[in-house]
Amino acid sequence: MLQAELAKLRSNCMTKQVGAVIVRNHRQIATGYNGTPPGIKNCYEGGCKRCQLRMEGKIESGEALDRCLCNHAEANAIMHCAILGIETGVEGAILYTTFVPCLECTKMTITIGIKKIICLNSYPETNFDLIKEAGIEVIQLDKTKIQRWAKTLVKNYEQTPK
Repeated sequence: MLQAELAKLRSNCMTKQVGAVIVRNHRQIATGYNGTPPGIKNCYEGGCKRCQLRMEGKIESGEALDRCLCNHAEANAIMHCAILGIETGVEGAILYTTFVPCLECTKMTITIGIKKIICLNSYPETNFDLIKEAGIEVIQLDKTKIQRWAKTLVKNYEQTPK
């Protein structure tokens, strides 16, 4: 999960930073973060008009999602597997994500054979009935479970000679 938290630091979305990691057999096979597609102006540079309107308070959270140009972190991790030809389903891969996936990412997750989603935060547009019907286990972690590791990482960084 700490890897997903680190991945979200690469997000170029103005409204929400999300990270995702796909793991199979205890090995990280793909990482994703949310933001505009490659070659498109970054969201924070004005690449996504929907996010700009959201930041200006002209669109509420969850509205006009079909107008957002940003790919979700989970979708980017799944596309990474596809681009590299990495098969996920046979071994029962696990998706670690900083938010429970939205409906579109849930459908992709089902399609590639993810059997477990481990997340930190809820997402209002999640379809838990679909997740349950697909037989996917969802575990929402208590954030304090990763705080120890995050604090250790920061402590080690601070102690490193400059």
